[in-house]
Amino acid sequence: MEDLFTLSALVSLITLALLEVVLGIDNVIFVSIILARMPQEDRARGRKLWMIAGIIMRSALLLALTTLVKHGDKPLFDIAGYDFTLRHVILFAGGLFLLYKAVMEIHEKLEGEEGHKETSVKAKGFGALMAQIILVDAVFSFDSILTAIGLGKHVEVMIAAVIIAMVVMFFFAQAISSFIEKHPTLKMLALSFLVMVGFMLFFEGLEPLHHSEIPKGYAYVAMAFSFGVELLNMKMRKRRKA
Repeated sequence: MEDLFTLSALVSLITLALLEVVLGIDNVIFVSIILARMPQEDRARGRKLWMIAGIIMRSALLLALTTLVKHGDKPLFDIAGYDFTLRHVILFAGGLFLLYKAVMEIHEKLEGEEGHKETSVKAKGFGALMAQIILVDAVFSFDSILTAIGLGKHVEVMIAAVIIAMVVMFFFAQAISSFIEKHPTLKMLALSFLVMVGFMLFFEGLEPLHHSEIPKGYAYVAMAFSFGVELLNMKMRKRRKA
């Protein structure tokens, strides 16, 4: 329990919460499109239900995946004399998923395409629209869950970061979205972090082959340094405009 009140846990909480917010903006925009199809009097209730359902769903996914990762030590199959467990399979597949999604989103940003276009929504009832919001939220939040598992050490810290991110996005989604639109390099930086986390998970999934790991502290240092450099760049660009 004492491990939750250390500097390392605090840095992990702040880093994860910031990443969850930045990576979740596209999700918020997509959900907002569906909410806009509700009657005006139902939108506030829909937003509250989305936040509550998002917190519960993300927490449940985190608990389920971290439990499988921690307790999946029974060998599933053998490749050339190397035993791979359920934990290795989850980390390997999750790493590939993050690498694929991050690279595709970076490609879309560089090519000027929109990654999340508005889709037709045939259902008009409140219940049907809320079901669609929860389904979309589950799909789009999977990368943030894997990111938390890749960077966090304690599931309590991961869940706290998820709750903080959901509350921040609920109250400040428009302001955060506008800020990121003005500073698109922040989104690119977050996607680059996603590539790094994906590689860490992928590398950890191949642990039976190399018997080593990448310390998560290295990732925190790299992220903090990159974010600090980007803040300096933003300040310099602002001075130039002034």
